[in-house]
Amino acid sequence: MSTAPEGYDPHAFVPFAVTVDLAVFTVREARLHVLLVERGGEPYKGRWALPGGFILPSESAEEAARRELAEETGLTQDAVGGFHLEQLRTYTEPDRDPRMRVVSVAYAALLPDLPEPRGGGDAVRAQWWDARDLGGLAFDHERILDDAYDRIGAKLEYTCLATAFCPAEFTLGELQQVYETVWGVELDRPNFRRKVLATPGFVEAVEGSPRRTGGRGKPAALYRAGAASALHPPLLRPEGRTE
Repeated sequence: MSTAPEGYDPHAFVPFAVTVDLAVFTVREARLHVLLVERGGEPYKGRWALPGGFILPSESAEEAARRELAEETGLTQDAVGGFHLEQLRTYTEPDRDPRMRVVSVAYAALLPDLPEPRGGGDAVRAQWWDARDLGGLAFDHERILDDAYDRIGAKLEYTCLATAFCPAEFTLGELQQVYETVWGVELDRPNFRRKVLATPGFVEAVEGSPRRTGGRGKPAALYRAGAASALHPPLLRPEGRTE
């Protein structure tokens, strides 16, 4: 640990804590779900909250985010086959935590549909919740979720982020369902398919036999995420929402 320069008094400033909070989303049963944990201690004991916790002196914010997610839900990169994680914003309101001054670095994570997570660490249990059926969360976590939802909805327009919600191999119908679920709109199937396949590097076809997705229709071709990270041109959402 480095020492303070001569003449500098680190005790001249009031100390405060830094935490991480994670807004973790998945699409399951055609609904957008968010991962919540039941708090096992005060404050807000028994209330539902985002996974997260205090950053240790020896780790970065991203390291803390991955550690807390693993400890409180059992979800790791290895366990789920990788997931998208990005820093959302920092929340600094002085009274956001009743214990002391706490600054939180929030992250958004996107995962394919997974079995129910397990609680651990400070969390009594962890559970996927329908994102439209939330309320009364601890701290300022409803605000963080709103910000994360807005970020994801916007990024689906100009990045390939939607594939993070899909399994390693997926159909174009499953990809379309991601857009419709997050945006809350219905998309024209032929037009969506044309735009996706015309966008270089968005998806790439999987060799081998296609899989049947149910019903009496013909088997659907399988795709995987391509090498591109941005969409050119963007895939703009229709005006308005259906819900």
